[in-house]
This record gives sequence, structure tokens and C-alpha cells, in this order.
Amino acid sequence: MSTSSPIDDGWFGTTGRYAIEDVEPVIALGRRPIKAVVGEMIPMTANVFREGHDEVSATAVLTESSGSVTSVHMQRTYGDQVIAWIAPQSLGDAVFHIEAWGNPIATWIHRAEIKIPANIDVELELREGEILYSAALKTLPRGKVRDPLKAAIAALKDSTRPAEARLAVATAPEILDLLHRYPLREHVTSTQSFPILVERERALVGSWYEFFPRSEGASLDPPTSGTFATAAARLDAVAEMGFDVVYLPPIHPIGRAHRKGPNNTLSAGSHDPGSPWAIGSADGGHDAIHPDLGTEEDFVAFVQHANSLGLEIALDLALQCSPDHPWVTQHPEWFVHRADGTIAYAENPPKKYQDIYPLYFDADPDGIFAEIERVVRHWMGLGVRIFRVDNPHTKPVAFWERLFAAIRRTDPDVIFLAEAFTKPTMMKLLGEIGFQQSYTYFTWRNERAEIEEYFTELSGPASASMRPNAFVNTPDILPTFLQYGGPPAFAIRATLAATLSPTWGVYSGFELFEHVAVRPGTEEYLDSEKYQYKPRDWEAAAAADKTLAPYLTQLNSWRREHPALQRLRNLTFHSSTNDRIVTFSKRDGDDIVLVVCTVDPYAVREGVLELNMPALGLDWASTFVAKDLVTGQTWAWDRNPYVRLDPHEAVAHIIHVTGRS
Repeated sequence: MSTSSPIDDGWFGTTGRYAIEDVEPVIALGRRPIKAVVGEMIPMTANVFREGHDEVSATAVLTESSGSVTSVHMQRTYGDQVIAWIAPQSLGDAVFHIEAWGNPIATWIHRAEIKIPANIDVELELREGEILYSAALKTLPRGKVRDPLKAAIAALKDSTRPAEARLAVATAPEILDLLHRYPLREHVTSTQSFPILVERERALVGSWYEFFPRSEGASLDPPTSGTFATAAARLDAVAEMGFDVVYLPPIHPIGRAHRKGPNNTLSAGSHDPGSPWAIGSADGGHDAIHPDLGTEEDFVAFVQHANSLGLEIALDLALQCSPDHPWVTQHPEWFVHRADGTIAYAENPPKKYQDIYPLYFDADPDGIFAEIERVVRHWMGLGVRIFRVDNPHTKPVAFWERLFAAIRRTDPDVIFLAEAFTKPTMMKLLGEIGFQQSYTYFTWRNERAEIEEYFTELSGPASASMRPNAFVNTPDILPTFLQYGGPPAFAIRATLAATLSPTWGVYSGFELFEHVAVRPGTEEYLDSEKYQYKPRDWEAAAAADKTLAPYLTQLNSWRREHPALQRLRNLTFHSSTNDRIVTFSKRDGDDIVLVVCTVDPYAVREGVLELNMPALGLDWASTFVAKDLVTGQTWAWDRNPYVRLDPHEAVAHIIHVTGRS
């Protein structure tokens, strides 16, 4: 018997000696890589089986860009499915494959434990065990590690001892552990290699804060823009709240043609600043800075100050133009012209964006690509390593794939976030071809059942390609839940976003409970910051205790302290008797966090939980120490604790499971 018998495809056909089916995670039949970050545990699964009743085992093998190889024995879950969790340790391109192999020793042990007590072929069975163990001994390294197996072989040979005693020595725990670490493998069958892209931690983990630099330090009488210098003062408070990334809407010159006025009106006054997404004027385009904000030197100083505070700057990449953009006259072929000769402005019925021209990629794809790559590299050269991409689903997927390949060849640390509120198939594809993160439908998932369903999907198969960035609000989206739920609604949504997803974000003003819509039935803010300056009095809000900032600070602190909250694939939902209470846990090694959160911002909710104790690393009958990070209280909980949540006191228990009580 061989430890690595070659497989003759002519004899074994397309299957191989043993069947390895339904390998996951795999994207596009292995043509595109799955996603991971350094240290992230990846669940690798397959259905592995063979003819007859003999044992077949499996190994997951990870080969990293560094050349290191990790092999992990796969455990059976149910039926023919096996699983192994492997964490890559090196940045770059890795691959994994699954190996199936006959396990003659496991087959023999199963047979011997039946036949020897029944006194069937006793000496023959023990002799066959001795032969197998002797073959296994040859695969072990030299030294004392061999001694237990030598003793087992001697016991199997010793006919003076009772047969069951000889079998007991050969199947003692230390022998089984040794054979697990150094298995005897027959007819090894391997799958193809499947690619993994291992990226830096920020691709998966981060707390984002969005604000408009022009509003920080702005005045309204007369309307005057803030600058990078005045906006830099806000960075200290953002860092103190524990955020990692500051996302800036477009900072480029804004066109005059069809400029939007306050609340998206079609006529702007002479002092109205217009929408930052209407990019381009006589002052320049996508590679320029709005003169009101300052110079390139001012921007670089802003970025450097952010970096000194532990913050990264994410810049908006919006591939669209004001009618005043230099591209409109320099490259008319980059735009769609209607039958009357005019350029088509952007529309998303019933919304109209008369101040924006979308790009047309098919007339000159090479020219557009070259220019946009130049623009991206320009901002990279000024210190930007993260881009939030506006409406990527309205541009050709092939363009993004080409751009990401070009950037990654020289700068694999650059991250792109897709603002893709679109159909699931497109969101999935954008993740597969290279977007490190994506906006999600979380904004509209408010009930327990839909939260459980959606995040089960995101943390399951979807996690191979799409990493969620759970923003609680955006300049475009003021969810109905926030409009009417009062401060508890804001605390609920922040709690869920910060603990369900390893990356989450807030748009400035969320911490001040800004909740008034421009009109009932819409998700647009009244006096939207997209169309006017919006200076906020942060100090007055803090003095009056009318800010959620302290709680956001706590959430971000807990996220940093608990590795379990920094992962996506480790999510488990638990049951409760109240359908207005959502309960879930995350586990990373010994770090276990259990979250019990109400989804009702109005009324007290109470119920009894039904905890999946093995998901908490505990036996079903165990009790454990439940330390509530929110209140500081500690309880002894079992699988069915009673909970009561008053949203006006605390919307959640965020429990650190510290061990058996």
C-alpha cells in the first residue's frame, strides 16, 4: 500500500479513485479567486465518498504566495460532507485543493471493534492491524515520536495477552492522535487548485465615517465653504470615536450648468455650492481640487494629519461629469448624444440628474481606461489608498476588471468599495471581479427574520466574493426606521451594523440623530448636505448630551478589543421566544461575543433565548459567565436565559462569554 499512489485518469475517468464533489468556496468554477485577509479562517468543504464501506478521509491543502504549505485533516459534518478551517498567513495569490484518500487503518479499527468482541477471525484481524501499523510506522519521522506506535505493534503481536486488551492498546487515544497527525494514505486523489486572493486587513475590517469637508468650518451668512484646513479639525473627534476610515464625497470642482439648489431644486442661487457629484468646471476635472477647499498641498496635509491619528482617507471615485467638465469638449465621443444632438444627462426614474452626464465606455474604451487609471494613480500619489466608487453597476464590468488588474500589479494594498445598490447578480459579480467591499441592503433590513436571512447569506457562500460594508445611513438614504424611531432607532441600527459586519459606516449627522425627511414617504434628508453647506455644532450637542457619539465610541472600542467582531464567516444566529429580539454570536478562538438586540425602538421587549451552546464552545447543559459590555453587569446564563430590553435604557446586551460559571 502506498502513501501517495498515483491516479491514472484513463482508469479512473474524470472522477478519480475517490469522489470529491461540490468543493466550496469556489467562484466561477475556479476562474476567479475567493477573498480572504491574512489570519482569516476560511471554511473549506466538499462531499467526499467512495464505493462500499471502507473509510475515505480528506485533507485541505493551502499553498501560499510565500511557498508555505498547510495541510489540515477535514472533519465530517453530516453525510458525505467534510470541512476544514484554514487561515492564510501571507499576502498575495494563494491556492487550495482537496485531497481524498483511502484510510485503511480507520477501516481496520472499525472492523476490528466489531469482529474481535464477537470472536470472529480474531488473530487474522490483529495480524492485519499489525501490518497496517508497521506500514504507518515507516511514514513517521525518526525519534521518540515513533515509540507509542512501536508499543502498539508489539501489543498486536503479543498472542499471550487477551485479544481485546491488544486492540485497546492499538486504539488508545495517544495512538489515534499520532495516526491522525501522520496518517497512512492510500490512492490519494486530488482536485484542481482553486485560487484565493489574500489581502490586507482593511479589506475586511474597518469603521467608516463620512463627512463633507466643505461643511466643516463653513458659514451660512454669507454662504462660505469650509476648507481642508478647517475640516482637519474634525479628524481628531472622528479618531476619538474609534473610526478607522474617513470617506470624503467628491472634492473636485463643481459645474455651473444646471447646478442644483437647496433640496434638489432646479435653480441654484449664486452662492449655492451645488452637488459634489456634478464634477468638473473651468477649474478642472477629476484630477483637480475645488478651489474653495484649498490646494493639493492642503489636501496632502489633511491626509497626513489623518494618518497621524490612525485614520485612512477614502476618496469618492465618481465616473460622471458636469456639462462643464473638460472631458465634454475634449472627448465628446465619451458621452451619449440624443437625436437632437444634446448629451443625455443621468436618470434613475423618477430621479433626474440634469447636472450630470454619464460616461459612454464603448466608443473609446482604451482612451477612457487610460484616463481613469491616470486619475486613480494621481490620487494614490497624494496618499489615497481607498476609493469609494459611485454607482459601479452603471459601468461595464470588464472596465473594472481591467482597472483592478492594472492597479493590483503595482499597488495590491489599494481598496475599492462598491456603492452598488442594485440587483443581487450584479452585486455578486462586482465582488467577484475585484471590489474588496460593497454597500448592502442592510439599510432596509429592519425585522428579525429579514436580518437573519440576509446576514446568513452574507456570512455564508456570499462571503467568498462580497464583503459587506454596513452603512447605517448615507447622504442619499435616510431610512424610514430612523425617521420615526427616535434615538433608540439610531442605537439599534448602529449596534447591529457594528456587530454583524466586520466593516460598517455612518454618515455625519447620524450621531446627532438627524432624521427629518424632505417630505413624507421619501428617504431624502431635508436640507440635504448634497446641495448646501451644513455646519454642525458638535460641542453644543455634546454639552446638551444630545449625541450618540459616546455609544459609537464604545461600539468601536469593543470591535477592537474582540477579534470575533472583526470576522464575517463566524456568524451564528440563535432563537428566542420574541420575534422582536435578534440574537447572534461570533466566535474567534477563545473570544466569543453574544449579541441580544431589540429591533423595536418604541416598546420594552422580553423573552427567553434558545442558545446554540456548541456554537459558544459549550456543552448543551453548561452554564457560562455572561459579562454585558453595555451595562457592566455579569450573570450566570444557561441555554435558556430570560432577557428584557428597554430601548430607552439599553437596546442590546453585548455579552462577552468568559467561560463556564
